[in-house]
Amino acid sequence: MSEDTEKKYKILIVDDDKFLLDMYAVKFKTLGHDPAVAVGAEDALNKLREGTNPEILILDIIMPSMDGLELLELIRKENLVPNATVVMLTNETDPAKIEKAKSLGVAGYIVKATSIPSEVVNEVINIVKNKQNN
Repeated sequence: MSEDTEKKYKILIVDDDKFLLDMYAVKFKTLGHDPAVAVGAEDALNKLREGTNPEILILDIIMPSMDGLELLELIRKENLVPNATVVMLTNETDPAKIEKAKSLGVAGYIVKATSIPSEVVNEVINIVKNKQNN
């Protein structure tokens, strides 16, 4: 195996669904990655402002009080994790929201309903590797 395929990532997963957060965290941890979770946008902002510095930031869009796109705008404005690869993991399929995510520099967009958790994990890692190779 090359060094690249063995790289383990620090990940922050942001969603308002605790069950999904735990499930994805377990999947990433099983592969040797270092996942942290944030329940909603405010929790994520607090963690990032306190110095959490993930290499991969996974955001849901549909969350109460502040959605994932608003959260990402704030993260970009405050330059909280400029080097993190951002992946949207959401059930939001509105083309306008997808375009907005792209305009905010997301590296990937995964629709939860069309992917089982192990596929999501593989897809996230593939997105990161593709970004690094470009």
